[in-house]
Amino acid sequence: MRRPQAPDSSRWAQECCPTLAGDVPISRDQAEQLSRTLKAIADPARLQVLSFLRSQPNGEACACDLVAPLGLAQPTVSHHLKVLYEAGVLEREKRATWVYYRLPDDRLPGIRQALT
Repeated sequence: MRRPQAPDSSRWAQECCPTLAGDVPISRDQAEQLSRTLKAIADPARLQVLSFLRSQPNGEACACDLVAPLGLAQPTVSHHLKVLYEAGVLEREKRATWVYYRLPDDRLPGIRQALT
């Protein structure tokens, strides 16, 4: 199965996370988009997911691999992964019956850049 292409880093960062430190205040639409992204990661379990994925040698993990490290039930882990995926923070790929999640290299720097 072919891996989906990650969006261009600069485009994703602009769409997701406009910088708050610019010369011009962000628009209401930009503020709402940034708010959705920040809300998606503003949860202890979701922060653990991001940390776990960053710690993996290949930067990805099967949803089933997150149950024990998070200490949460599988449906709860799936819910958190879905929220992160829908916010555009994670990418996913189905392989047979398993779904693998990864954190593209541009995601966390893009979010961090918006806050500086």
